[in-house]
Amino acid sequence: MPVLDQVIEKYPDEVKIVFKNFPITSHKYAEKAARAVLAAGKQGKFWEFHDALFLNFKNLNDNKVRQIAADLKLDMNKFEKDWKDAGIAAKVKQDLNEGIKAGVKGTPTVFINGRSLKKRDLGGFSKAIDAELKKIATAKAKTKQ
Repeated sequence: MPVLDQVIEKYPDEVKIVFKNFPITSHKYAEKAARAVLAAGKQGKFWEFHDALFLNFKNLNDNKVRQIAADLKLDMNKFEKDWKDAGIAAKVKQDLNEGIKAGVKGTPTVFINGRSLKKRDLGGFSKAIDAELKKIATAKAKTKQ
């Protein structure tokens, strides 16, 4: 089971995952892929599309992206329109700029309450999340006194 699924399973009420695009410049297809994921997300297939792209990251091109979209049974006309949508392109650019400001250097990068997580296995996540939950509990206890 992927580690993020394990984290959500362990902390279903405490953790919210927020995904941001950070198309790295060293991958010539990253920006188009990011737009494609958001287009698929408009049809409820964000994570499925995301995972398929990562499985095929070495051979991404327009035909491969369309094949993934078709395999996921997306409405291809809507997908094509959304993939080219200026609003989606602007969202990718906004995410990239936010990542740069946050100090992101590459992908994947994980933050927990604004702090970069280095150890990205379940143990690393758990340690960081438990520390944040302890801070919250301590702060709540102090305000009750």
